[in-house]
Amino acid sequence: MGSSVRLLGATGSISFVEGTLVRLHRTAPRTSPPPHSRALSRTVPRLAGSLLLVLAAAASTVGAAGSAQARSGSPATAVRPLGQVVPAPADVRPAGAPYTLTPSSHIRVAGHARDARQVGSYLAGLLRPSTGYALPVVEDGRHGAKGGHDIRLTLTPGSNGLGAEGYRLDSGPDGVTLTARTSAGLFHGVQTLRQLLPASVEEHTRQRGPWKVAGGTITDVPRYTYRGAMLDVSRHFFTVPQVEKYIDQLALYKINELHLHLSDDQGWRIAIASWPRLAPYGGSTEVGGGTGGYYTKAQYAQIVAYAASRHLEVVPEIDMPSHTNAALASYPELNCDGVAPPLYTGTEVGFSSLCVPKDVTYAFIDDVIRELAAITPGRYLHIGGDEAHSTSQADYVSFMNRAQAVVQKYGKTVMGWHQITSATPVEGAVAEYWGNDGTGTAERAQVAAAAKNGTRLVLAPSDRSYLDMKYDENTKLGQDWAGTVEVDRAYDWDPGTYLADAGVPSSAVLGVEAPLWTETIVTNDDIEAMAFPRLPGIAELGWSPESTHDWNTYKVRLAAQGPRMTALGIDFYHSPLVDWPADN
Repeated sequence: MGSSVRLLGATGSISFVEGTLVRLHRTAPRTSPPPHSRALSRTVPRLAGSLLLVLAAAASTVGAAGSAQARSGSPATAVRPLGQVVPAPADVRPAGAPYTLTPSSHIRVAGHARDARQVGSYLAGLLRPSTGYALPVVEDGRHGAKGGHDIRLTLTPGSNGLGAEGYRLDSGPDGVTLTARTSAGLFHGVQTLRQLLPASVEEHTRQRGPWKVAGGTITDVPRYTYRGAMLDVSRHFFTVPQVEKYIDQLALYKINELHLHLSDDQGWRIAIASWPRLAPYGGSTEVGGGTGGYYTKAQYAQIVAYAASRHLEVVPEIDMPSHTNAALASYPELNCDGVAPPLYTGTEVGFSSLCVPKDVTYAFIDDVIRELAAITPGRYLHIGGDEAHSTSQADYVSFMNRAQAVVQKYGKTVMGWHQITSATPVEGAVAEYWGNDGTGTAERAQVAAAAKNGTRLVLAPSDRSYLDMKYDENTKLGQDWAGTVEVDRAYDWDPGTYLADAGVPSSAVLGVEAPLWTETIVTNDDIEAMAFPRLPGIAELGWSPESTHDWNTYKVRLAAQGPRMTALGIDFYHSPLVDWPADN
């Protein structure tokens, strides 16, 4: 495939290509990598010294070591190339001298100032600790004339071509201006801006500048409207602060959907007032027999609000009719024989099922979905539907017809795993495809038939985007039932054509998702070790145009993310397929 990101200047177009990576010398890996990096990584050579991306038309140089220099206190004089961000922007046009953030800089907002001010306050909160600058957030025209060296955030609802999430970034000696139709677009533009600054900007203590942004213009819009990450809080429970930390990490890469797997055989994680035993009893354990936990409605609302502040929509999932042992153990009447099974702490699934013929089953579903819909402002409600091995096909179809109707009754869009296509997906339903290269022809054809009939698809192939799959045979965490998934495999597929051979039209693809199942995941360090650096690549598949898609150029941009992830404290896997900076 051709170049990843075209840089258009007065002399023509140039590209980030692997050939521009100048290797100065190699050395052994550092002796004390982060704990999970030691556990996950194979012993490989590391790139030492500076990494230079020679851009002929721009006549500028950048070193990934520049970020490391800034963290260590040495001046970082190189300017990061305008397109060296993840996800790759749609259009990058370098031009002119860079912008420099100074102690006298302001963050100025204009147009629908309240929404812009919220984004401006978020940006100021990111930049103040590391720069030490005051960076007051002010409105143009109310606090003096427009000053120099400022960052301007402008909401212009009439902006053509930017859509609901796009933005334009203009950078030059006089300032940086971010323009968008919506606050979501401004927020995504801020994520690009922070990646254009030195990685040390992510530190929580004052660092040495200079704080420069390359000159030119980026115009950027997402390829897909759904760019998701799923966190399974049922197999192992994660607290509100733990989830919020993951949300912040997702936002950096323009993820806009957080799918929370709230119920399974091993635990029920959301309080339901009309069935009060579900959470305290059904949520009292987890895989391996830990104490589990659950969210009160107030805590769930806190997660929803925090996600919204980062422009992520929460997609709650109540898995049914299988994956329900925690509910069955809590209420015996949900079982066909009226006998509650014991709580379950294992990892095998597919054995449980709600009692399809009983009326109480649908009273239960109505109550749960009603209460969950009332505290979920987002569009989607996920009802699972996978691995119903203990449910006959006739019962499955009957159950799904009734469960989907309840979701619609409470004003939500039905979402489910792709097995819902074996029933009759309602109009507007979204099926999440988790198949892989081994998925049978008949199952793929079933998905294709639903897609042709209007069912939209979110692609989460288990042998590409499941973040709980091991990187290689030496990985300590995770599973390998779908195979091992190195960083290149997670990145090197095209959502638009992934199911084309099965007859799925590209127009049926709503987006992509990166699920993280937590049988072996217990801490935030575990989350980070498995999600990074694969998650940024899947985020790029969801955001960037297909024309930018190229592993050889992507891995150069990914390597430049290493110092940033380190500055953020992300304990990422140092894949040997990527030439990470030597001290990273």
